[in-house]
Amino acid sequence: MAGRWRLLAAALLALVIVSGAVVAVVLRTGASEPGPGDEARVAAAAFLDDHVEADGRVVRTDQGGDTVSEGQAYGMLVAVGLRDEDRFRAIWSWTAANLQRDDGLLAWRWADGAVADPSPAADADLIAAGALVMAGERFGDPALVADGRRISAAVLEHETVTLGGRRVLLAGPWATGERVANPSYFVLGLMSVLYDAGELGWQDVAASSRRLLDVATTTPPNLVPDWVTVTPDGASLAATSSPGGDDPVSGYEAGRAYVQLAVDCGGGRELAARAWPFLAAEARDGGTVNAAYALDGTPHTTSTHPLALVAAASSAAAAGEPDASAQLLDRATELGAAHPTYYGAAWIAIARLWLETDELGGCRTG
Repeated sequence: MAGRWRLLAAALLALVIVSGAVVAVVLRTGASEPGPGDEARVAAAAFLDDHVEADGRVVRTDQGGDTVSEGQAYGMLVAVGLRDEDRFRAIWSWTAANLQRDDGLLAWRWADGAVADPSPAADADLIAAGALVMAGERFGDPALVADGRRISAAVLEHETVTLGGRRVLLAGPWATGERVANPSYFVLGLMSVLYDAGELGWQDVAASSRRLLDVATTTPPNLVPDWVTVTPDGASLAATSSPGGDDPVSGYEAGRAYVQLAVDCGGGRELAARAWPFLAAEARDGGTVNAAYALDGTPHTTSTHPLALVAAASSAAAAGEPDASAQLLDRATELGAAHPTYYGAAWIAIARLWLETDELGGCRTG
């Protein structure tokens, strides 16, 4: 009984924290009540405040204080969404000085004052490139657009391969031999941003990404796998173990794909909506949306995570269930407040910015 009371107290405290942050936004803007996008701006500001140092380094505070290229890219994307030019420039400056390689791509991990792993990760490179282009357009700085296009060109050259006439985005240069891809790296909305900026190669990559995601989500319960191997003809895929050897699941990687699909009006929304019947049943009456599932829908964990709730919210939004989506986003925010993590905070902020505002471009047609 005491444990249940502690859980209830933690949930109430999280609700008070979230409510207080929204009220602060209302007071700053002079509005009479919370407006559309206020929760997104609160989540975005909280991520930047809690995880970005003054010099622009994004810190994984709950994972030993290191930095990964993904985190720098998230910080840039959130700063653009918040229209925070100063912090955007600080984050990009630190990234360019400490992580950018001679080929334009970003080294994956930095720790203890130096690069700890120089291998690039395609999601970080793609998100950084897209964020730079958006920032350059929003802040009126062609140099930022040029920086974004440089990374974009490097991704197309080093992190895509042509398979059966289809140009496919793989997980990084290391993945080209075995054709390893991560479906959550297919950030379709940012591919469209880069295409509009003149990086025309993204048209073919976006088309192949949608086809592969279609194949991946055809069979009920229609869950996106964390990792896949693409067939030599580029037309299909098979779920595979993670690079670290973990079982094939839909979990801490794949959850990001639903957010990105939900804001792809070139065909992605329909794919994100496929999982909603399964996720709706899991979430019903406050039920647990597990952090990871086997691809047949069997729970692979016994707990949830903000990303899992964000993924379900995105699937609900894509399926035309805005109330369910809003409730799941609120649950994610409350869980993130009660158990703060770098990764959870990042995806609460990104999902709210993409789903609840047009600050990251809204639902692009592809």
